[in-house]
Amino acid sequence: MKNETVKTGMKIGAVAGGILWLVFGVVAGFYFGSYGTLIILQKLMGGTVEPSLIVRAIIVAGSVVGIATTATVSIVTGGLVGTALGFLVAAPQIRAEKKAEANAKA
Repeated sequence: MKNETVKTGMKIGAVAGGILWLVFGVVAGFYFGSYGTLIILQKLMGGTVEPSLIVRAIIVAGSVVGIATTATVSIVTGGLVGTALGFLVAAPQIRAEKKAEANAKA
C-alpha cells in the first residue's frame, strides 16, 4: 500500500511540474538559453558577435538546451515534491500496519 501511494504522489507531482513548466517555464528556458549562449559566444570570440549563420544556429541550439533544462528541473522537482507528499500521506497507514504486526506478534 505504501509504495502505491508514494508512486501515485510522484506521478501527480511530475504532471503538476510539467503543467507549471508549460505555463511558466517555456519562455524562461528560451530566454535564459539564448542569452546564456550569446554571453558564452561573446567570451569565446572576444567581443561583439556578428549575426552569421553559425552564430544563429548555435543560439537556437542554446535555446533548445535551455528549454530542455527548465523542463527537466520542473518535472523532477514536481516529482520530488509529489514523492514527499506521498510519504506524508502514507505515514499513518504504515504506522497502523506496524502497530498491528507488533500486536499480532505479542
